[in-house]
Amino acid sequence: MTTFNQLHLVVFGENDITGLIALSNSVGWDYDEFEIRTVMKSGKIFGHKNAEGEIVSSATIIRYDSNVASIGMVIVHENYRGLGLGKVATQKCIESVSEHTAIMLVATEEGVPLYKKMGFATVDYVHKYLSNNYFSDKNLACNEYTIEDFHEQNFADIVSLDAVAFGVKRSNFLQNRIKQSKQCIVMKDSNGEIIGFGLSILGPLNLILGPIIAPDSLTASLIINTLAKDHNGKLRIDVPPGHAEFLKWLEQRGFTEVNKPPVMILNAEKMPTRNDTLFAIAAQIFG
Repeated sequence: MTTFNQLHLVVFGENDITGLIALSNSVGWDYDEFEIRTVMKSGKIFGHKNAEGEIVSSATIIRYDSNVASIGMVIVHENYRGLGLGKVATQKCIESVSEHTAIMLVATEEGVPLYKKMGFATVDYVHKYLSNNYFSDKNLACNEYTIEDFHEQNFADIVSLDAVAFGVKRSNFLQNRIKQSKQCIVMKDSNGEIIGFGLSILGPLNLILGPIIAPDSLTASLIINTLAKDHNGKLRIDVPPGHAEFLKWLEQRGFTEVNKPPVMILNAEKMPTRNDTLFAIAAQIFG
């Protein structure tokens, strides 16, 4: 029987990507090489290895441009549960940033009791939606706006839009996420100003839609329709609360809500101030 003393807490690097994918698969999660590389470029992954060098736990912290961070990818292999590995790895993430850093996470049902004991409090939630068959909205149109593929000169505007939508600037993460994306599009108004944008990420199981930043639900729907209309396969989107009209549109297009996980936070009483233009988060690991 493995004991805690036989396990080593480490920071994972590129040579550990295959082992991290295997750990993810062991719990039915779908992290792939591209996602893990983006995570490593945007933050740090801590966890345990056993005496044979196999990865048996993980936890990730993504540090943004100011005193805000996000924790995710908290996984413990089923053969090593009950040893407190998830708590230790998560605590290492917390200790890796300043005590003044507000740390958020999207919790699984199983993880909520642990996070409460560690001082996290529930402050929000997200709607997890999946679609096996997207029905393109052929009647969706708006003559006021144009949709274009992302170009490097658009990056500063995207960072600025994202900062007020998400509540904190996160330029490094966005740069890495755009490089990973299957598609990144921008929405421009009649004056040529960028008013919204969206990304799609092709994973092993789903085409992930997010982040989606838009001034209103119609614009968000136009962005989603552009990203999803030619995809033959499953789709996933995680939507913050407060977008009832947008959620209704998603359901009409073939999406079904499968979960509503809580957003929890440490070292703060509430989420960063947002302006209601965030219609989809990038992924639960990124807050």
